[in-house]
Amino acid sequence: MQSDAGMQSLQTVTPGGSGPTRRRYLLTGALALVALALSPAGAVAPLSQAQAGPAALAPTASQVKATSLITRIIDKQHYLNVSLDDAFSSRVFERYLENLDPNRSYFLAEDVARMSRYRDKLDDALRQARLDAAYQIFAVYRARLGERARQALALLDGPFDFTRDEDFRIDRKNAPWPRDRKELDEVWRQRVKNDVLNLMLAGRTQKEAERTLRRRYEALARRAEQFNAEDVFQIFMNAYAGSIEPHTAYLSPRNSENFQIQLSLSLEGIGAALQGEDEYTVVQRVIPGGPASLSGQLQAQDRVTAVGQGPDGLLVDVVGWRLDDVVELIRGPKGSTVRLEVLPKGAPDGGPRKIVTFTRDRVRLEEQAAKRSVIEVFGLDGAPRRIGVVNIPTFYLDAAARARGETDYRSTARDVARLLAELEREGVDGVVLDLRGDGGGALSEAVELSGLFIPTGPVVQIRDATGKVQVLEDGDDTVAYAGPLMVLVDRESASASEIVAAALQDYGRALVVGEPTFGKGTVQSLIDLSRLARGAAGDLGQLKATVAQFFRINGSSTQHRGVVPDLTLPTASDPSTDGERSFDNAIPWAKVEAARYRVGGDLLSLLPTLRARHQLRVGVDPGFRWLLEEGAAQLAVSNRSTTSLAENRRRAEREAERRARYERESQFRLARGLAPRKEGEEEETDASAAKSPEEDVWLIETAHILADMVDLVRSSPRLRTVGGGAGGLAAACVSGPCADNPGL
Repeated sequence: MQSDAGMQSLQTVTPGGSGPTRRRYLLTGALALVALALSPAGAVAPLSQAQAGPAALAPTASQVKATSLITRIIDKQHYLNVSLDDAFSSRVFERYLENLDPNRSYFLAEDVARMSRYRDKLDDALRQARLDAAYQIFAVYRARLGERARQALALLDGPFDFTRDEDFRIDRKNAPWPRDRKELDEVWRQRVKNDVLNLMLAGRTQKEAERTLRRRYEALARRAEQFNAEDVFQIFMNAYAGSIEPHTAYLSPRNSENFQIQLSLSLEGIGAALQGEDEYTVVQRVIPGGPASLSGQLQAQDRVTAVGQGPDGLLVDVVGWRLDDVVELIRGPKGSTVRLEVLPKGAPDGGPRKIVTFTRDRVRLEEQAAKRSVIEVFGLDGAPRRIGVVNIPTFYLDAAARARGETDYRSTARDVARLLAELEREGVDGVVLDLRGDGGGALSEAVELSGLFIPTGPVVQIRDATGKVQVLEDGDDTVAYAGPLMVLVDRESASASEIVAAALQDYGRALVVGEPTFGKGTVQSLIDLSRLARGAAGDLGQLKATVAQFFRINGSSTQHRGVVPDLTLPTASDPSTDGERSFDNAIPWAKVEAARYRVGGDLLSLLPTLRARHQLRVGVDPGFRWLLEEGAAQLAVSNRSTTSLAENRRRAEREAERRARYERESQFRLARGLAPRKEGEEEETDASAAKSPEEDVWLIETAHILADMVDLVRSSPRLRTVGGGAGGLAAACVSGPCADNPGL
């Protein structure tokens, strides 16, 4: 589940056309709130009247209409040819149960066995817009949720033996469903004990921890009573949509409103995209230009555990809350203050929290804008090499100002062209285009930005659901910068970022450095269901459906594989667990015919020498040693599936982790000429965060690699090209007679 705490997480591009048929194409994806619904009316008996719970929920006429529209749209317009059959029905069933009970802590094995009667019937139910089964399954979930909330409250009254060394299974995603109530009771006894211990390890007394948890479990019990039909429909429809591929989603009327806020940047907040993971609200992304980004106090994968209003308002525990309810607490009017209690990225559940304070504001375009800096490194001859850096947080376009005819409207390509001119006037030896963390944005800007470094030619190809391929080209034959160029990417570089990196790599215009990118190479269309429904009462919500796929000019897709760097920088992460590759049903990599374009100078011939010099530096660089050791430690914590419930053992483990983290950071700081932190000073979970470019380990190494490339190019006449650059813009033709394309 994903939402946004008041700022942008998505950008759109609107192709030609107007009126009701116009679609908005989304270049970066957001996983909406999970949702599902179904059941053959009259064909299958209810699971149990007793399990229907208080105020039994039932599908509405609007939901039946919406189901009919959604299945028809997916059948006719989705990029994939989806068959509603028994195999697909089974996938929807499994995803619905996973969305309701991801950690297998509510349903019993006997519940799942009874509900399995629907496993091969959901395809028929969806096709016929019958939703009863989804509501009956949800009734069982709601009943079990209420039971467990009441049990948790009762357990708080009993004693806890924190001297007993027993292990609690934190991650139950792959565990068998509990066989009976006795087994599930034991799971929850350990869970409540672990919740108490976590808060004690975070600095609460046992009584304070129990008071906090009583409020948490009471909120859980209330939530079981307060679910409405929209909740059920949202969860079920997203189990259906999410069974197709990760970026198709149903947005309920409430979440449609939230989505529009993300698109228009119209709401004040802290500027952080949030998502629900198990019981936590997790920071998925910090939005450039927002209060969270400007403060440097919040980073991706931090977990929000409590929210307080004003400088001294009560911190409300939000562990286990619905995502949209947490978002409502964090949002607020411009100028007001919100405080978050945060469990930092990589910290164990019982780790120390930190309190961060933000003044709510709007995202400022100027803070999102591309920025430049200069890094000085030394060549092999000992002489300094000045490397310019252009950092692009997102691909933005002030379309409204452009539509008004303003000549100075802001856009990524225009701003970068200006920055490149400034860097050239300062006499830089080369430029690094830093696309790390850039999740995408306006497609037109990706095309125009690529055009700053090449003459006219194709930039990206788009294939729609009918198989038709459209080639988008840069039509401006001017080159803003022809000098040595390198593109720095990471696992969060997605969509439009991948288009630019891929195009410059395919042209041979730049070497790409970093780690494999996110791998989102698909296009989504946002469809307003109410506009399609004739005579429907009320808002039916919206469907975000995947309708096309991006392809590089060499014919390869950026989907799934992402852009693979020419030179990969060391990292502790496993690329197979990040980005599109981590989804079990992502659209696979594919290939189309290559476009006609010219490959530039032979930069790849430099790779063996560049890689050898890079490895020599990395072998002795304390910055990379810190990154790898810190990353490995965080992975070890996040990969744990069990934890001890003995207080002394947990405190000893936590102290050992804290001490090891302190030692790693101290060594890093000493190597950078900085004084180590004193024991007890507030620690940073990422010692390279919020620091100057000179202390950015990856960026510094990229500057060294580019400086090496500059030296090699200067010593090789065959690699010198337009403007003395290393791009090689007039070399071999690829795929067909280039004369057929007047821009080549």
